[in-house]
Amino acid sequence: MFQAIRGTKDILPAESIYWQYIENILTDVSNRYGYQELRTPIFEKTEVFSRGIGDSTDIVNKEMYTFLDRGGESLTLRPEGTAGLVRSVLQNSLLQQSSILRLWYFGQYFRYERPQKGRLRQFHQYGAECIGSANPESDAEIILLASSIIKATGINDFKVLLNSLGNLESRKKYREELIKFLNSVKEKLSEDSLSRIDKNPLRVLDSKDKRDIEATADAPNILDFLDNSSRDHFDIVKKILIANGVQPVIQPRLVRGLDYYSHTVFEFQSDALGAQDSIGGGGRYDSLFEQLGGKPAQAVGFAMGIERLLLIIEHKALFPDLNSCPDIYIVTANETTLMSVNVISEILRKKNLKVITDLNRRSMKAQLREANKLNAKYTVIIGEEEEKKGVVQLKNMSTGEQSELNIASLNEYTFR
Repeated sequence: MFQAIRGTKDILPAESIYWQYIENILTDVSNRYGYQELRTPIFEKTEVFSRGIGDSTDIVNKEMYTFLDRGGESLTLRPEGTAGLVRSVLQNSLLQQSSILRLWYFGQYFRYERPQKGRLRQFHQYGAECIGSANPESDAEIILLASSIIKATGINDFKVLLNSLGNLESRKKYREELIKFLNSVKEKLSEDSLSRIDKNPLRVLDSKDKRDIEATADAPNILDFLDNSSRDHFDIVKKILIANGVQPVIQPRLVRGLDYYSHTVFEFQSDALGAQDSIGGGGRYDSLFEQLGGKPAQAVGFAMGIERLLLIIEHKALFPDLNSCPDIYIVTANETTLMSVNVISEILRKKNLKVITDLNRRSMKAQLREANKLNAKYTVIIGEEEEKKGVVQLKNMSTGEQSELNIASLNEYTFR
């Protein structure tokens, strides 16, 4: 018997209803903020990710599913959503159609990681991107959108970590000081961090290795290096969030894991899952469009892991009563009424009712047993006598009340 590949998971019918619940929230909140869905292919040219995410990242170096197609071109299953979305915006000239783009995406993504709770090799992400504005209010809007999605699921005890990486000038000054500091403690750093000192020193601050955390405890604070424009940008983001009931936790060590961020970076955390506390995060990435061959464009966005979000909702028992039971189960006495059963079922389905019929021509007793098992609200029973009279027997399964109803009046009948 074949088994699912390690790090992948079947979403069975009993679980699908919870995924549909989350997907409806994502769509609803995105619409309320004026964001439109954009769907990209599940694989791209490898260069989209190597140039967009950065050659110094673990995603590019260790985690991408990359292969040569039959034409010898290097392709990669998408490990994240932003680079592919930016490629699509450039290819389809979307910024020529509107000066501000509010876009969201949802889909499956792929990373070769060690599978663990809430982290799979094939996983689902939701993300949103605001493109075309350099102003801090777009940063705040994206954070508020993400917060609204989390709150819409019933989760309220989450933290919003916030930091600023500043503009290119202030970041360059900080980078120089950070390299000096890291070289002074290099004997205490992990091998991965040693390799990053010259390539991307900020990522050393993002390390989860205990050696790196201890060695960089006294590292320079990036917020001390912000110039006036960077500080003003950061202050406005904070003020808008606080005015809207979001109290950010300033975290100077937060740099996120990708190379393309600048100015605002943020992360959402919940302690419901223990050490795996990140729900999602993002930031501003004004340089990404140029890295992918386009004209400069300002942008800010975020992504959140849906598997992890579902785990938190389940852990906190926040799912509403999602009723997947049929409204009506149609019971037939024998094969002679099969045509009537199919006609009646279509009448009822056109009333937006969930209707189940027996497809195995079983006995009435077996059909009624299944109706009970499925927790059907009503059964509609039709036998030869009912068919001749043009009626059905309607039974309320919760009260046991049964009444006779004309087939012709089914379309007008209100099922409560």
